[in-house]
Amino acid sequence: MKKLIIAVTMALVALSLVACSSDKDDSDDVVETKSGNITKDEFYNKLKDEAGEGVLQQMVLVKVLEGKYEASDEEVDSRIDSLKDEIGEQFDMWMQQQGFEDEDDLRDQIYPAVLQEKALMEEVDITDEELKEEYESRKTEIKAQHILVDDEETANEVKEKIDNGEDFAELAEEYSTDGSAENGGDLGYFSKGDMVPAFEQAAFDMEVDEVSDPVQSQHGFHIIKVNDIRDKEDFGSFEDMKDEIQSDVLNEKLNEDPSIAQNKMSELLKEAEIDIKVEGLEDTFDFINDPVEDPTQTEDGDEVNDGNDTDNNGNNDAEDNDTNENDDTENNDSKEDTEGQNDEENSNQ
Repeated sequence: MKKLIIAVTMALVALSLVACSSDKDDSDDVVETKSGNITKDEFYNKLKDEAGEGVLQQMVLVKVLEGKYEASDEEVDSRIDSLKDEIGEQFDMWMQQQGFEDEDDLRDQIYPAVLQEKALMEEVDITDEELKEEYESRKTEIKAQHILVDDEETANEVKEKIDNGEDFAELAEEYSTDGSAENGGDLGYFSKGDMVPAFEQAAFDMEVDEVSDPVQSQHGFHIIKVNDIRDKEDFGSFEDMKDEIQSDVLNEKLNEDPSIAQNKMSELLKEAEIDIKVEGLEDTFDFINDPVEDPTQTEDGDEVNDGNDTDNNGNNDAEDNDTNENDDTENNDSKEDTEGQNDEENSNQ
């Protein structure tokens, strides 16, 4: 089944070049060389054959979305401001790495994403309660220690020693298998998204001075001690962050069930009564009449493993691996003499 391309990056440059050259020059040649020329027809047909279907899908989708939804300059600029806040001083470098020439180029890519998001919000129920819960978790940061060991038997042995009054930091130095051992297992302060989900879920459910039972992640078994819980300084208000959080929650729900987006976009395209006039691309949108398969079901209707293994706590290893990309970042709230230690720990976490 052909799949609709639903992406922020819109590869529209190629066909735009053809249109621009047609407007500005009546010549049949778009390139002249000593070895021969390239005509408009040759150029157009090459682009059509190699990228025409995907580009046409993207262009038509934006046109259809514009017919039903609006994305104001203020909304687009707000997304860019959020990116700047998140990326910080590296924003210009990030723009270059992503292939954006300037902010106007980035704005052109964000605009269709905002339109698409508005369409998908009609299909996903997100309550204020969900958003407020997510907000509270984001504004909180935790200072903790942990002891990481390879097997559950050792973890239970260490936990028993802690329960009998032995010092947590000394046990971390003796038993922990990661870099934080040298610092008594100290991880400094961390926020939601900084640690792998199994560890994070346990830590954020704990109280100050509480010590957890062994918690399993893909790295081994952790024993966690929470030393402090506090709100971040200068953290934005719920109203200021509501749109950003809503967008993130929407993306999480769509990742869980990609068929939501497929069905919505197909529905909109059907309503648009598309008639393709380009020879060779007439069947570009035939896929909208095909049923959208449930990725969690087999042909017999049985649930299938989607390829992402889960650990004993039900945590998704694929999600853990995504989170690990954040674990290499420096913990700015840690003391300067432990920053290097925390970074090494977070990469293992």
